[in-house]
Amino acid sequence: MTTQQDILAALSQVQVPDLGHDVVSLGLVQDVRLMHGIVTFTMVVKPGATSLQGQLDQPLKAAVKHLPGIQDVAIHWLVKPEAAAAAAKPASKGSPPGGPASLPPGIKTVIAVGSGKGGVGKSTVTVNLALALAKTGARVGVLDADIYGPSVPFLLGVVDHKPQVQNEKLIPIEAHGLKVMSMGFLLPDPDEPVVWRGPMLAGAMRQFFHDVNWGELDHLLVDLPPGTGDVPLSLVQLVPLSGAVIVLTPQPVAAAIGTKTLRMLQASKAPILGVIENMSHFVCGHCGETTDIFTRGGGRTVAEHAQVPFLGDIPLDPAIRASGDAGVPVVLAEPEGPQAKAFDALARATQEQLLQVAGSATRHG
Repeated sequence: MTTQQDILAALSQVQVPDLGHDVVSLGLVQDVRLMHGIVTFTMVVKPGATSLQGQLDQPLKAAVKHLPGIQDVAIHWLVKPEAAAAAAKPASKGSPPGGPASLPPGIKTVIAVGSGKGGVGKSTVTVNLALALAKTGARVGVLDADIYGPSVPFLLGVVDHKPQVQNEKLIPIEAHGLKVMSMGFLLPDPDEPVVWRGPMLAGAMRQFFHDVNWGELDHLLVDLPPGTGDVPLSLVQLVPLSGAVIVLTPQPVAAAIGTKTLRMLQASKAPILGVIENMSHFVCGHCGETTDIFTRGGGRTVAEHAQVPFLGDIPLDPAIRASGDAGVPVVLAEPEGPQAKAFDALARATQEQLLQVAGSATRHG
């Protein structure tokens, strides 16, 4: 079976033209991963050495493809003012290639917010939950990891903002007291589609964590794309998650698909903080009658079957939609309203679960 060490050994046979040294010894190779027969790694080069991509791309792929069990090779080329000084190091004995590293300095907890399918209001829940956590006095950031469909800038009213660079690090955008980073900030045209393969997505995730100056944060919420694709898998390999929250709507099909994401995160050993049922019910603003438009109780049922906490439900309400469209989420727009109160309750439940997870880790550590 091919290992990370085998891959690095193969790459060390590729010499950099005119330098007389190989790519590994020069420290150009980073983030080597092997999953399901597909090898991915990052090549870090200085701005003046961008021609190396054309010279080395095929030799690097050829060096690895001959290894047993390798089906494909994908390279992410990263241009940095100062290329890496140290060679990529093999994983320690007994640890899987690409296993989770430590949290970035200054970040205390990373909370993934996932869903099984799109259209369940996951991003809306993420930003309102983040603001509700911030109301408790916590320092909170939001990483919009939905590379293909970044919506957090829109929901927070900062679509036209662009991050500055300081000391080779991106500075997050400040929005309503939150620190925010999103692919939406980096696209020259907000309508431009992102057409990337898995290795490029993994490279973007790594940069969002390690090339962004997040500063001191109590909680960093990561708004994942729906499903169980490359970005969620990259996240659980990149950082040790403090916990994960699953957002779903109550109808059976949404609950069933949401369960897949929950199980994927469980399989990656991420602590499941709980399940949130969004669009749980509609309360008529005229007569006060409650209508279960998408049925009700699917979130609680999923939580019970998976033996994880049910954090609570959020009503289907025009105020939540309208405030998000205006770039001022309902937690801020109507702080004393029932919708904001529901998110405040979710924030308290989330913090309680984080404490329980931390306490359990201490007892079993």
